[in-house]
Amino acid sequence: MQLKIIKNEKEYDEALNRIDELMELNPDLGTKESDELEILVLLVEKYEEINWNISTPDPIEAIKYRMKEMNLKQKDLVPYIGNKSKVSELLNRKISLSLSMVRNLSEALHIPLEILVKPVY
Repeated sequence: MQLKIIKNEKEYDEALNRIDELMELNPDLGTKESDELEILVLLVEKYEEINWNISTPDPIEAIKYRMKEMNLKQKDLVPYIGNKSKVSELLNRKISLSLSMVRNLSEALHIPLEILVKPVY
């Protein structure tokens, strides 16, 4: 396969098929096949990043989503945020997450820290 920038779905599918073929060969490091595999993977990752970039959610939206998933009410967040008014202010974007809130919510709601520390808009 000629290595080039992937510009469309057809080229993307061809690259994926070639990756599968090369993976089946399980080439030794430093061989022409392993180099081709490594480059193809980078090209596919870049194509996916450009065309199918899935951004991480806003921290407040992530909290609301997890509350819905876990069937939680605002009052259920009091132990992690402080009091009912703080929960309301946070969910209405009137206050920001503090470090202790981030830590508590991440642990209790199983939301990754990198999502909770993003800026809230």
